Amino acid sequence: MRKILLILITYHLSLIISPAQSAMTKENGRYVVNTTELGKSIEGYNGPVPVKVYIKKNKVEKVEVLKCQESPKYLAKVKRAILDVWNGLKVKDASKKQVDAVTGATYTSEALIQNVRLGLDYYQKHK
Repeated sequence: MRKILLILITYHLSLIISPAQSAMTKENGRYVVNTTELGKSIEGYNGPVPVKVYIKKNKVEKVEVLKCQESPKYLAKVKRAILDVWNGLKVKDASKKQVDAVTGATYTSEALIQNVRLGLDYYQKHK
């Protein structure tokens, strides 16, 4: 009986707390937007390319790529080329920044760029 009650409570809580509500957290005085659920339909070559966008004092501190199925070789190429372009920019400026995809890793690049923009837009709407 207790097990059934626990399952029902857990289920109802999962309905109340939507993924979008947990997409942004506050850690060590900075906001962290996680696009795992927000951007699950934004796919690179081998699937979604979720990111965490760290924001402090309305500026992008860093962008971190989360676990994904992209080829390590191509993902490393994308990280080296574009991951730092948003660092230090005001959120409003960062969300408008034009970033070119990396030749040879276009799908991965575009998915990462779209997820960063999604995270920045989410922050602006929910801060």
